Amino acid sequence: MYKKYNHTVGYNIWKIEWCTKYRYKIFTKFFMMMYCKVAVEEACKRYEMEILALKVMPQHIHMVVSLPRGMTDIKALQLLKGFTSRLIFLLCPDLRKRYPKGHLWGGSFAATVGETELDEAIDYVNNQEIHHRF
Repeated sequence: MYKKYNHTVGYNIWKIEWCTKYRYKIFTKFFMMMYCKVAVEEACKRYEMEILALKVMPQHIHMVVSLPRGMTDIKALQLLKGFTSRLIFLLCPDLRKRYPKGHLWGGSFAATVGETELDEAIDYVNNQEIHHRF
């Protein structure tokens, strides 16, 4: 599971969750969920983050992600929330009616994931429908 970098070896795996501003359920429609998923995947490609698990729920996003060494969870969340917000507003201009100031995302949560907890964290993210009883 360790990654080899130029002069170091290790990994930087995080479980990250963030929700929509005011907890509005804007990702209930399939196309909105897909827009969000694609936006997150594009952000991860751009900033060299590796998605291990990703689930878009109606009002929040769960993911287990491997960050580049040296990148903090705070920086990752800034990049993910900023890039996805911009892309989603470009894809869905009518969303500006609900968020006129352009602030799509609200609070967030991040925790490191160790080697022994990795499978549990991935299962938790993949089984969000059961957890939230959808």
